[in-house]
Amino acid sequence: MQLWQAVVLGIVEGLTEFLPVSSTGHLTIVEKLLGLRVDDAGTTAFTAIIQFGAIIAVVGYFRRDIVRLLLAWVRGLRNPAARQSDYRLAWCVIVGSVPVGVVGFLAKDVVSGPLRSLWVVAVALIGWSFVMIAAESFAARRAVQHGEAQVNLQDAVAIGLLQCLALVPGVSRSGATISAGLFRGLDRVTATRLSFFMSIPALTAAGLYEGISAGSEVSATVGWGATAVGTLVSLVVAYASIAWLLRFVAHHRISVFAGYRVTLGVVLLALLGTGTLAAV
Repeated sequence: MQLWQAVVLGIVEGLTEFLPVSSTGHLTIVEKLLGLRVDDAGTTAFTAIIQFGAIIAVVGYFRRDIVRLLLAWVRGLRNPAARQSDYRLAWCVIVGSVPVGVVGFLAKDVVSGPLRSLWVVAVALIGWSFVMIAAESFAARRAVQHGEAQVNLQDAVAIGLLQCLALVPGVSRSGATISAGLFRGLDRVTATRLSFFMSIPALTAAGLYEGISAGSEVSATVGWGATAVGTLVSLVVAYASIAWLLRFVAHHRISVFAGYRVTLGVVLLALLGTGTLAAV
């Protein structure tokens, strides 16, 4: 992989990781347009590893919240009287992160193989758009929406299970988790912040696993220099994306991204159907 290709992919990852448009789907499309093999083990590992940049951005942006939750969790473990809302929220992040880790590990061959088809990406982009619209419609009909202090383990389990669907390229991890939060009655900002928190263990585990298990493939087909560049670029771009998205969701529905998703999906289907673009 050339360094300029790594820069392009780093920008795509940073821009799309936390937007409900599917970073993996976009990376798969751009990798194909750049002439890379999207089903190659090294390329697949590169896609997962550069997410570390986005994770570092989340940790940096939410460092005060993360420290607060960690301290509340530790205090709550030691002293039952200290188990307040932050302690519960910390457990929700932990519990909600478990399903995608388990499913991702068990289905890793499917995720890195058949699901890396652009046909899958196109259908998922279109299909999940309607779920996002339905989630926003459901939330709009609720008279009362809950904030972080009201998040419970049932919410965490529901969001964690729906996050598993984001293993399908084109669905979008943030789109899945925010939609799940809205269906559970959380307000949009709370659902988005919870999505950010849950991304830390999920993406860290994926990146570590790929870095360890596919290290030789990365060295052979991508190169660690290009991987480092892609990760650094994704960190910088993702940090800016986080700040923008939090401001955006405070005043806009996530369903506004549905039009873009559907348009991209339809264009992709047309390119695949005419043979202009190969699926893998």
